[in-house]
Amino acid sequence: MPPLLFYLLALITLGFGFMVVTGRNPVTCALSLAASFVGLAALFLSLDAYFIGIIQILVYAGAVMVLFLFIIMLLDIKAEEHKKLNLAPIISGIVVAVLLVVQIFAVATSTGLAGKTAQNTPLELAEAVGKLGKAALPTITNDLKAGTLPDVKLIGFTLFEQYGFHLQVVGLLLLVGTIGVVVLSKREKGGAQ
Repeated sequence: MPPLLFYLLALITLGFGFMVVTGRNPVTCALSLAASFVGLAALFLSLDAYFIGIIQILVYAGAVMVLFLFIIMLLDIKAEEHKKLNLAPIISGIVVAVLLVVQIFAVATSTGLAGKTAQNTPLELAEAVGKLGKAALPTITNDLKAGTLPDVKLIGFTLFEQYGFHLQVVGLLLLVGTIGVVVLSKREKGGAQ
């Protein structure tokens, strides 16, 4: 990927992310978040991480944004727009962002991960078999002989074999949160009348 394209995509992602945090209108913030997700997906695609890039579009820009827009429809947007700007959360957010950048820089410089690539870091087949079980071994072995890294299969086996229960709990939490928003919204509207 040309460096100019990388910087352009990173600037788009960060710019729309900044608009999410500083925007006053919730609908504008939600659309800026969707644009930020698309920029992030383009960065993943440029790194040849096609699966993660497509999932970024389908799951985050699709499903999660539908949830956000559904919740925004339940808000009273007129009342939210006329609220005063509170400086304490803005200053604390800036402090947390600076601490996060410092921590990322410290971790990136203290480990040797920056010099590793897919070519000089081979997939440990015995480790994959230990994590995924013997049933995954033939398909992973065939993929490795063909010269491809079976990232989608490894992610799928890991998600549904080892973390299937956890995945269902997260889905249940999202469902309970959505139902809670609907119940709270109806209670506020009923109490105001």
